[in-house]
This record gives sequence, structure tokens and C-alpha cells, in this order.
Amino acid sequence: MTTAEKDGGQREPRRSVARCPICNQPRSEEYRPFCSKRCADVDLGRWLNGSYAIPVTEDDDEDGEEDLPASEKKPDDGVS
Repeated sequence: MTTAEKDGGQREPRRSVARCPICNQPRSEEYRPFCSKRCADVDLGRWLNGSYAIPVTEDDDEDGEEDLPASEKKPDDGVS
């Protein structure tokens, strides 16, 4: 008889041990989500030197005027 059959088909989900994203060791509550100060510093260093980056799409329209309807655009008076 399996464990699932013994408890009426209900199984408790397995609890996985949270792991450090840098070295995959079990994490420490003191340095959460890392296992040590070293791994926390490695992660910080990666952010500071640009190893991690959030992808961005560049818009050609930087002033935001192209998306406005004609009725909302400011008239160009030719003065700069």
C-alpha cells in the first residue's frame, strides 16, 4: 500500500529547501535569499557592474507628442 492510499489519496506537498541563487546551497535566514554574506556581495557586485540588466525597448518618440491626437497637440509657434 502506498502512502497516498494510506491517507485516503491526499498527499501533503513536498516542502523544498529554499536554495541560494548564487551557489545553490540551503539559504540562511540571516542573509535571505542567500546562504551567506559572500553570496549576497557577489549578487550586489553583479548588479553594480551591469551583469544583470532589465531589458528596455527604446521609443523613437522621447517627448511624447506623437501619440497625442491633433486636438491635444501644442501649436508650433516657431520660437525655440
